[in-house]
Amino acid sequence: MPIYEYQCEECGNKFEKLVRRAAEAADMGCPSCGQKHVTQQFSTFAARANGSQASQSLPACPGGMCRTPDVCGRN
Repeated sequence: MPIYEYQCEECGNKFEKLVRRAAEAADMGCPSCGQKHVTQQFSTFAARANGSQASQSLPACPGGMCRTPDVCGRN
């Protein structure tokens, strides 16, 4: 069941909605003003792993099997 982002064309409210069936998306109303003039927005997501930075290098292969530095061939 996907979660979609919408924006109301009447009041500008942005909200998310869990959509179970296509019929629910067709009858979508704004939770703030109740108007049915909403548009689906493009969604993006961000993933973080415990606040670590992307610039950190991977650990060296403990078995010494890697052909390329910092990339383990056992993956």
